[in-house]
Amino acid sequence: AARQKQIRRGVKEVQKFINKGEKGIMVLAGDTLPIDVYCHIPIMCEDRSLPYAYVPSKADLGAAAGSKRPTCVIMIKPHEEYQETYDECLEEVEALPLPL
Repeated sequence: AARQKQIRRGVKEVQKFINKGEKGIMVLAGDTLPIDVYCHIPIMCEDRSLPYAYVPSKADLGAAAGSKRPTCVIMIKPHEEYQETYDECLEEVEALPLPL
């Protein structure tokens, strides 16, 4: 997704495109402090039936998204170039239990 420029990074950008109705998989970093920075994103995802998952580290999330800086949230958008892999990831994320 990073090679195809199909990733939205950061709270402001992700929030803007969720509000515009864009679809994708949200990945949130669990070590973001203060949590108030992005605690509204999962609620927005649930309201719009968007899948989301947490990963432990914002540094790892930033590196996986092709960024040199850590990031606390990304949106991975679907694209025909990697649609099969995207569908596999979507199934895995939807199979996860909802956080308490």
